Amino acid sequence: MLLTPLAAGPAQAAAKHSAKVTDWADRIGWIVGLVLFVTLVYWLMRQGWQWRRTLQGGLPGLPQGPEETGPALLEFHGRYHGSTTAGHWLDRIVAHGLGVRSKVRLVLTEEGLDVDRTGAPGFFVPTAALRGGRLDKAIAGKVLTEGGLLVVTWEHGGTLIDSGFRSEHAADHPAWVERVNALSGDRAVTFTDTEQSDTRRSDTEQTDTEQSDTEQHDKEGAR
Repeated sequence: MLLTPLAAGPAQAAAKHSAKVTDWADRIGWIVGLVLFVTLVYWLMRQGWQWRRTLQGGLPGLPQGPEETGPALLEFHGRYHGSTTAGHWLDRIVAHGLGVRSKVRLVLTEEGLDVDRTGAPGFFVPTAALRGGRLDKAIAGKVLTEGGLLVVTWEHGGTLIDSGFRSEHAADHPAWVERVNALSGDRAVTFTDTEQSDTRRSDTEQTDTEQSDTEQHDKEGAR
């Protein structure tokens, strides 16, 4: 009777050792699967950007500022959150580096708006190209608090563009909206709250529809 526990001891030890090996194999499998999933998502995002860049290939190169400008009317340091087709907060523009979020030094003069970005190409919006400014809360997938975003609308190559900025001091935004609109004059383009809400709803529904179609296609492929 005493031999049974002794005989079972090595078997139990072997079983425990085998279980540990199995656990490590599962963990390695999960890690490899996660890496493959992240790689796939990154590749799909990169393909999406390439596709958008191809579609936006007709957009001219970014304008650059003159060597000398007048004194700064307004200036702030903050963040550049991206650009979209005017009035369509999800229709991101990626051509010429406009889709890259970055730190920014924004300077407004009588000649125009100088956008000096860190780690991304800067550009200059001449006064004649300004189409107004407004307070908003979302652009290019970035959502902030109400009024937390300064959106400047400008024209480039026949395309109306919304560019979103956020100052380190958001309380400065209203002064920027007032001054940009004053410089834009009769050229200013405004979007009412209703139009912005309808556009966001339409963009969201379109995104949901595309996701639904993709999921349906994946299910059919799995079958």
